[in-house]
Amino acid sequence: MQGSKTEASLLRSVAIVGVGITELKSSTPQVSYKELIFEAAQKAYEDAGLNPRKDIESFVCSSEDFLEGTSIFDEYVPDQLGAVLKPVCTISADGMYSLAAAYMQILTGLFDVVAVEAHSKASDIVNLSTVYDMALDPVYTRPLGLNASFVAGLEMSKFLHSRGAGTNHCRMVVAKNRKNALSNSLAMYGGIVEAKGESQNPVLSYPLTEYDVAPVADGAAVVVLASEDAAEHLRDDPVWVKGLGWASDSPTLETRDWLDATYVRLASKQAYQSAKLRNPAKDIQIAEIDDTYSYKELQHLEALGLIGDAKAHTLLEQGAFERDGVLPVNPSGGSIGMGHTLEMSGLVRVVELVLQLRGEADRHQIKGVETGIAQCWRGIPTTSGAVVILSNR
Repeated sequence: MQGSKTEASLLRSVAIVGVGITELKSSTPQVSYKELIFEAAQKAYEDAGLNPRKDIESFVCSSEDFLEGTSIFDEYVPDQLGAVLKPVCTISADGMYSLAAAYMQILTGLFDVVAVEAHSKASDIVNLSTVYDMALDPVYTRPLGLNASFVAGLEMSKFLHSRGAGTNHCRMVVAKNRKNALSNSLAMYGGIVEAKGESQNPVLSYPLTEYDVAPVADGAAVVVLASEDAAEHLRDDPVWVKGLGWASDSPTLETRDWLDATYVRLASKQAYQSAKLRNPAKDIQIAEIDDTYSYKELQHLEALGLIGDAKAHTLLEQGAFERDGVLPVNPSGGSIGMGHTLEMSGLVRVVELVLQLRGEADRHQIKGVETGIAQCWRGIPTTSGAVVILSNR
């Protein structure tokens, strides 16, 4: 299904025609990462109704050598994806960045069908915190003995203080997402948590506690994108990619903005412009966003511009972000409820949003949604994030 090479290809519409994801688990000693990827790929290809060897023309994968423990990791992904002797591109970033790369490959007219893959085998990493430590500035920061939790605690304290919010609001985020996860069969960490009262969990770096950090999980996800012509032949209910954006703020702790998620503000502006959304707060009915830390859900919500000048914690108190609220946020449970899947996290948000827009989200389905937003953040110490806007129209 070779695409047109004309300038008209730049005006193409791109849709998601297949999604596949494994159940997220805290540990998967019985399977390898290859078997996880194979399971997700099978589901995605069956969902799209295609044969990867004949129909998929390119593959884009997300992986980070430090997390994999293997150099040049892209050499280990073709077999289980059905990508042997096909173009394979590996991006060292969140899966949503790979989605953007696949989207652009289709816009060029070179390909009509592209598959995107991301996975997590976090349980195989003996000490994940040391990997994060390696990302800190080796001259100014690492010698101080700081770690990711320390940085998150500083930012959490600064953000909450600037908004007049408290740790109780972060507890409300955790309670909401853990409760939402109870209705999601893919989620690992569903549960009932008291929304009021102080957390009794160990403090990692005040005011950040273990309670505020999304626990890691294993899994794999595959998403299949197609050009407009190909999508209409593959399924009757494609989910359209209406807008994409990605951005990075300052890489150093000393020069970044500690109050706002600037990367999300810039990425969402780009996504809204490409989607031609003049009033995102009105046009978007559901949000699947990064909640690696509880306070990040509030910070990212404000940066997305979905709540105007209002403060996120105030609307949280009013129930605005519940599944029956005016803007359901992370009805899947987010990373706090489903599990944090490292470079796969953004693709999980995309898969969940696709299921919602297709009316296939089972017990956590939000009725009547037509347009939604997914957002990712690569985690401390980065200030890199991406935003995608999807619609079933």
